[in-house]
Amino acid sequence: MKHKLVMFLQYFANPNTQTTTLKADGNDLSPEMKVFYSKELLENARHDHTFNQFGKVQAIPANSGNKIEWRKISTYAPATMPLTEGVTPDGNKQNVIAITGSIDQYGDYTTVSDRLQTEAIDPIVAEITKEHSAQMADTLNIITRNEVMTGTNVLFAGGKTSRDTLTANDLISPTLINQAATILKKAHTPKINGDFVAIIHPSVSYDLRESKDWIETQKYADPKNIYNGEIGKLHGVRFIEDADDKVWANSTGVKVYATIVMGADAYARIAQSAENAEVIVKAVGSAGTADPLNQRGTIGWKATHGAKVLYQERMIRIESSSSLQATDAAN
Repeated sequence: MKHKLVMFLQYFANPNTQTTTLKADGNDLSPEMKVFYSKELLENARHDHTFNQFGKVQAIPANSGNKIEWRKISTYAPATMPLTEGVTPDGNKQNVIAITGSIDQYGDYTTVSDRLQTEAIDPIVAEITKEHSAQMADTLNIITRNEVMTGTNVLFAGGKTSRDTLTANDLISPTLINQAATILKKAHTPKINGDFVAIIHPSVSYDLRESKDWIETQKYADPKNIYNGEIGKLHGVRFIEDADDKVWANSTGVKVYATIVMGADAYARIAQSAENAEVIVKAVGSAGTADPLNQRGTIGWKATHGAKVLYQERMIRIESSSSLQATDAAN
């Protein structure tokens, strides 16, 4: 007689269930059970998700794979030579450049016990859902940020020529911003709503905002349509603050910050149109035989996302230190 071996692989997974008691790995929700407990949960810091605010949006249709290709046509130089009467000129040639991007799926979840849901003083499912929503937004922002950091046009503060030669005294300056904007203008970079845009770390904007030419957002002639995270303007560049902006530690231990100055459509963010980002809540009792006593529920999220630099010439990365560099960590 042949025997069929049936394996339920979920038995080998770590359910990582959040309970009402202290867990050895430090995931502690026991304060929820205290008799005297503040009704207000501390609000976690929320980040401004700035990198996905400016990427050219590109969706991949359903049943079309996980890759996408853009084609760029090379620009013709001005034809300034006069035509010779009766003579056909040589004409020109065209180059088509292909750029390929792709998407991946990301996600996370938390398992909660039935007792935690029924005994906790606070609406724990709602709070965990809110935290996972913030986690999802942070994750997608950082994925796009990492792609943007592959840009090849770099200006170093203090006249330095590499990241490792930067010192703590090599700070950003209005001159560097003016230089970056000038380079973009000379490359005929299209602007974003009439201006270039820069994404800057708060520790770097701290140094830059001392400039006499800095214009705070509340002093704009037209204060409408302020971007998420926008803090001001300098030399025709609007600045968006993001604490998740890239920070490196160079070989000497100095923190080096990226400030991205860009024009329109410098990069793209890619999503799958058939699978929107979503937060998923599975109620206690929804797992069937995998949870025979209805003891667990889950709260999680998943999203498909990708990013790709499209025009290197439309984006410049300024690398500098900050007068606050000792207080920051590399990310």
